[in-house]
Amino acid sequence: MTSKSSPSSSSATSSTPASTPASAYGAVRDAGSGDRRARVRRALRGRPRPKPWKRGPVLAASALLLGLVMLLHASIPNRAGNLGSLVETFLPWFGLFIPVLLAGALWRRSACAVAALLLPVTVWLNLFGGLLTDRSDGDGDLTVATHNVGAGNPDPAGTARDLAALGADVLALEELTPEARGAYEEGLAGAYPHHVVLGTVGVWSRLPLSDTRPVDIATDVGPLADTGAAGVTTADNRALRTTVATDHGPLAVYVAHLGSARVNPRAGFWTDTRDRNARALGEAVAAERNGRVVLLGDLNGTMDDRAFDGITARLRSAQETAGDGFGFTWPAGFPVARIDHVLVRGVRAESSRVLPATGSDHLPVAAGISW
Repeated sequence: MTSKSSPSSSSATSSTPASTPASAYGAVRDAGSGDRRARVRRALRGRPRPKPWKRGPVLAASALLLGLVMLLHASIPNRAGNLGSLVETFLPWFGLFIPVLLAGALWRRSACAVAALLLPVTVWLNLFGGLLTDRSDGDGDLTVATHNVGAGNPDPAGTARDLAALGADVLALEELTPEARGAYEEGLAGAYPHHVVLGTVGVWSRLPLSDTRPVDIATDVGPLADTGAAGVTTADNRALRTTVATDHGPLAVYVAHLGSARVNPRAGFWTDTRDRNARALGEAVAAERNGRVVLLGDLNGTMDDRAFDGITARLRSAQETAGDGFGFTWPAGFPVARIDHVLVRGVRAESSRVLPATGSDHLPVAAGISW
């Protein structure tokens, strides 16, 4: 006897689909995603890559801008935050951007960026390439040195011993304080029979001194202003002129400590006092009747800065003429700028060098000069 299937069981069997594993759906999705990625890769491969001369336009523009900034630095206005002087103060360091841009150009394989770099390279080498070699030519007939000893120097006696050991014939010191003056006079007495101190600047010499007088550099910053340590006071004269008696005749020696430069949000690169001091000092040197002049001191600026045009028009930097390297002097721990200078007129600089650190935040410098 044949049994009949129930309608309900037959219907359930025919209407229930076979179950599909969840992993199968995932495989379908992954396959679809892989197809899309493959299509994108094929589309990208199908697009032509820019030719080398069209790659890296931003790098090329940056290289050209860098070159123009260095080439036209004298045209950058000072009206906004003294920007021109700020750029000129750190102008040598702009060369560090060149290898950075070169690395980017090589990574992008950009021929136009590499070509554009020829401008900043040429300009930088024209400005500073000569400083990369040793330009000294002997020791000279007379050695002069200058050092901002630092109002907050914790060991003036030790600094005096270090300076006495240098063997300079004429030594200029800046930022002397009444509290430390005795230590320098005592420590330098054995090496220098002649010395004079006027305010915060002084000269120690193996040769006789005469006609010493203060130089008015139009300063109104008071007793070292904010350059000195807390609680330290001193007289406000910051420049002098004296005559050194040499075997070749009288030599006019100027010693100066110009006002400080400051960077702050309101004023930008603030140099008002320093610039006024520089103009007055330039006028004093211009009025000097002795054809042989040496200027020693902390000028709180580099000779690339336009603020010193009145000085550099009449005096030459010993470092630029006869030095080795850039001769950075400040700050002593990691020097980034040469703000301590030996400048000459009517004599020849034979050598110029930066000396070892003392207890000051400045490095001393020395130069050999000849007639």
